Amino acid sequence: MKTNIIDKYNISVPRYTSYPPANYFAPFTEANYIEALHESNFSYTSNLSFYFHIPFCRRLCHYCGCNSYPMQKEEGVQTYVDALHKEIDLVVQHLNKSRRISQIHYGGGSPTSLPASVLQELNEHLLTSFPTIEQPEIAIECHPGYLEKKDWENLLAAHFNRFSIGVQDLDTEVLKIVNRTPSKLPLTVIMQILREGGASINMDFLFGLPHQTPESFQNTIHKAIELYPDRLTTFSYGHCPWIFKRQMILERAGLPTSESKSLMFKKAEEVLLEAGYKEIGLDHFVLPTDELAMALNTHQLHRNFQGYCTRRTTGQVYAFGVTGISQLETAYAQGTKSIDEYISTLANNHLPISKGYLLSPQQKIVRAVIEQLMCNYHIEWDIIARELNISKEALMRSINFQKDILDEMQNDGLITLSDASLTVLTSARPFVRNVAATLDPMMLNTDKQFSKPL
Repeated sequence: MKTNIIDKYNISVPRYTSYPPANYFAPFTEANYIEALHESNFSYTSNLSFYFHIPFCRRLCHYCGCNSYPMQKEEGVQTYVDALHKEIDLVVQHLNKSRRISQIHYGGGSPTSLPASVLQELNEHLLTSFPTIEQPEIAIECHPGYLEKKDWENLLAAHFNRFSIGVQDLDTEVLKIVNRTPSKLPLTVIMQILREGGASINMDFLFGLPHQTPESFQNTIHKAIELYPDRLTTFSYGHCPWIFKRQMILERAGLPTSESKSLMFKKAEEVLLEAGYKEIGLDHFVLPTDELAMALNTHQLHRNFQGYCTRRTTGQVYAFGVTGISQLETAYAQGTKSIDEYISTLANNHLPISKGYLLSPQQKIVRAVIEQLMCNYHIEWDIIARELNISKEALMRSINFQKDILDEMQNDGLITLSDASLTVLTSARPFVRNVAATLDPMMLNTDKQFSKPL
């Protein structure tokens, strides 16, 4: 893609991990959340997807855009875990007990900063409260910098069957600049342990960091392919220092240009496709036998805050822990940011909700359209209108269909557009967020700040 096109579209746009994006959330009460919990029992999507936010890190990485806190003393961590159990009890009493768990996901922070025995107790609290689908996905984001052989084995024993290993880069100089501790064990050893335990393995990488070049990042991905993970992610570093002050350290260290960053992704993409991986969404590459690849082939790919998923595992998301976001049919609800407030609120038998958003009927339509585009790069207007039980004309009135801008994108080689469909071209997939923004009525008059695609 030409430099002038990259520069033209490398502008501030939402990531669309939710719709509306989280920076539109407003004050939301416990009563609002409880009402949304009850309504979620009657949704077409009946599966339960649970998320735990473990905010603690032994060492904070400079690039981190998550809600993370330095590791507390053991008694402070245990108090937080006790609060998680209390929150589970307060939430599940509002959910239909015949509903089935399809996903449990741990993010952070560093979830593996907690002992596996503690994580196992949290898993079992949920698994004894509801039935599950066949082979539910129980996933955890892992920081390999602090885990010994026994730790990985204990995580397998704690019911986890999908591991996302946060490698970020294999260049020790890059890791040093961003304050990331390298893997304690050789990655070959970790892969062997997890494979023998029957687990699926993701390897997560981050591009756009200081000291990275297109050639160095391609070399890192080459080495990762040799380990043959089931899935590999190439996340684009989102520079938002107005939210995360620690990211200013990387700005001073020197960030790559948008052109260099675009080339990093392109070179990584080339070697992954040559190795037989299939490209999924914005940042995932999977083996052709992976269920995500099969879902993409049939336009049945979905996405929530936990990442890409299939219709089999898609569920409304119920979040536990500070800043965790529940993603329900009618609303979003986010927990408080303060650990102390989180613990004290639960100690008083209340749910620690601070922000959220109640979706209008129109916004539910826009959400479905944007999710379809972000996941499958393709929209057939008649089909999605039929799925939403509305006319094509009503669909077009609900979204912000900016024909002149879409025509310009077509002329610039980003999309193909017809009366029947819209498709994002393969070379333009890094800018799918820009295309989605042209369908978003909330982007007509917004004062919100967002990261750039590259």
